[in-house]
Amino acid sequence: MKVQCANEYDPLKKAIFASPKYMAIKDPINETQKKYKNINSKIAEKQHADFIEKLRQYHIETILLPEDEKFHEQVFTRDIGFTLGSQFFIAELAPKVRKGEVNILIDYLESQQITYTNINGSIIEGGDVLIDGNTIYVGVSNRTNLPSIHTLQALLPNYHIIPIPFIASYLHLDCVFNILSPTEGLIFPGVFHKDKELLLRNRYDLIEVSKKEQATLGINVLSIGNKKIISLPTSEEVNKALQKRGYDVIEMDFSEIIKSGGSFRCCALPLWRE
Repeated sequence: MKVQCANEYDPLKKAIFASPKYMAIKDPINETQKKYKNINSKIAEKQHADFIEKLRQYHIETILLPEDEKFHEQVFTRDIGFTLGSQFFIAELAPKVRKGEVNILIDYLESQQITYTNINGSIIEGGDVLIDGNTIYVGVSNRTNLPSIHTLQALLPNYHIIPIPFIASYLHLDCVFNILSPTEGLIFPGVFHKDKELLLRNRYDLIEVSKKEQATLGINVLSIGNKKIISLPTSEEVNKALQKRGYDVIEMDFSEIIKSGGSFRCCALPLWRE
């Protein structure tokens, strides 16, 4: 089976997901989790099932990995791998409690004869990786370091890979920056090095997201193509700005899942966009 993903906004045709059946906050591993005591997994399961059903209504093939009770963050499939062009990469997860998740992904890839490259020896997570044509933006964070970015550049010599450092208290790049189209994006300003924020502003017409809506992961929308965006109903300012620009905003409740630090983009691992 081939894979293909040239950007963050072409029509999504196939992606990998995992149920939040065993979702829980045991020992908090990010700043968002520290705000909550635990997750109601039954509510999370219902919200995730609604999300999957909505995607299927748009004729998106949804592949669900087997759940494992050892992995409380398994719903965030974006972190465990990423498709760049016609290549698939296995991530190297930073938290020890999550490292085994990639083995479940590898089992699926091998069962489907999907070739992949395993990035070993450093840390890189898919939430820090955004692609737009021949440019790949990679967040420099607590979950992704510069050696791994250099490794990725060596593996993809025909791409322009741009490291984007940001304040470490924010989990992934896709929590503070997201790409909506060839010319538009979302940003939480003031958390990047000034030169990098200027670079992003020169490249995209950016919608600025408020502190309140960033805190509830308003930036972590999922584009499914043709200017259709899945977003939270609580992201009122973001949604109005998107609609003003001609986007079809599909509002879905994900309030239980976001307590663990991720939203729609975090919960989808694209294999094919076209």
